[in-house]
Amino acid sequence: MSKICFWVFFTFLFCSRGSSSNTDSLDEYTRDLAMKVLAEHRPHTGALYKAVLPANLSRVEVSVVGLRSRRLWNRGAEKLSCFHVPSRTKPMPHVKRLALVYQDLGNLSSRYYSLPGYSFLTTVVGFLVYDATHTSSKSARKLSLNTMGKPILIQFPNLTLEEGLISKAKCASFAANGTVSLSDMRSPGVCSTTDQGHFSIVVPSKKKPWILRYSFVIAIVLGLIAAVLGCYLGMVCMRRRKRKRFQEMEEQAEDDWVLQNRWVCGSKMPSGGVIRTQPIPENGFRHLASPDHFI
Repeated sequence: MSKICFWVFFTFLFCSRGSSSNTDSLDEYTRDLAMKVLAEHRPHTGALYKAVLPANLSRVEVSVVGLRSRRLWNRGAEKLSCFHVPSRTKPMPHVKRLALVYQDLGNLSSRYYSLPGYSFLTTVVGFLVYDATHTSSKSARKLSLNTMGKPILIQFPNLTLEEGLISKAKCASFAANGTVSLSDMRSPGVCSTTDQGHFSIVVPSKKKPWILRYSFVIAIVLGLIAAVLGCYLGMVCMRRRKRKRFQEMEEQAEDDWVLQNRWVCGSKMPSGGVIRTQPIPENGFRHLASPDHFI
């Protein structure tokens, strides 16, 4: 049982690390595409461009906009995507040009992100900031944003919440280190942040009965019990079968044995059958004499 628990824990740990690795790979891939798109449209800045993704990521949307730090400080970045960056925002560390990369993971959101106990009401959207002074992806380091205390608003489009879900819905923020933070919505369908990351709106999942939540563990325990009982019953049947065969062999050996067995003083001892032989004369003829012959 301890070995099974170890493997279950190892598999869970491996899957968790694999999921984090997948998100990092996706971010790096979209960064490279964004830098390529900016290189094709440079020196135009302030315009939003969409990147073309391969077939396996066709359900993911990636767009990028290149801005000068001075323009971000004066105007911010609004009405370019579902993210609205306020004015008086500056990149940290300071660079002349920066690239704002937007992601919408679509129905692949649960493949890259998960939150136990909650269900996604919206897709996971991402907001990443890179140094675009040089459009080479190798020099595109990740930056932070200083909004001077003002929030970056995230408007989730085409989201309608029922009255019963508004009070339960939460804004989920997925950090790069794997931590998740929950916060209240500023208004229905609107979340806020102070820096880049990945975001979604979630609601608590309906709790399943404990027997369903632990069905995997219960199945393992029942399987082990069935295996142990099966082995025990098999061993018992084999022992009985061997014992029966041994008894049959003993009985057959006793039946084939010429000597009979007798009990003598509490002990079983072999004994030959009593056979009385008739005397034979030396001439080979058997002669029965009666007293009348001698009269």
